[in-house]
Amino acid sequence: MTDDDLFHTTIPVFKHYNRQIEAIVSKLDSKQAQLLTHALVPDTFSAGEHFGVSQGYALRTVFPLLGRDVPELLPDASNAAGLLQRSRTLADTFTAITKADFKGSNQREIRHTAGMAELVQPAKDFVTLYAIPNFFFHLTMGYATLRSAGIEIGKGDFDGHHAYPSGFRFT
Repeated sequence: MTDDDLFHTTIPVFKHYNRQIEAIVSKLDSKQAQLLTHALVPDTFSAGEHFGVSQGYALRTVFPLLGRDVPELLPDASNAAGLLQRSRTLADTFTAITKADFKGSNQREIRHTAGMAELVQPAKDFVTLYAIPNFFFHLTMGYATLRSAGIEIGKGDFDGHHAYPSGFRFT
């Protein structure tokens, strides 16, 4: 995987799905936004926390590739306003990063923590086998948690590509 491949596998993907998080959260009225505190089961993150962790993974993926410290992403992700502010911060951050910033990224070994495991992975493995899957895990869990709470969102809200008529159901 080249430096350009790492750029294209991360920055455009994170920019696109950051917009999807923003679109989903923006659809929520004030009563629905309270469901961002809802969790699928008691011992898991809430929908808002999952979206926030996903946003954090975007930074935790890109900045080690650049050889830079991961910036703190504020405010917290416990409410719609915080998630939307974080989305704007991520959009600005990723717009400022260029292909040139990725020079040498494919040669890096990324040291990071996965739960309680200390890992060292080549950049390609870090991105494709760890970071991107974790980003999508938390994005999907946030989406699924809101869906399970009754929020009318669909696949098009998740990926920004699919379209179905209002009220469409597979079953």
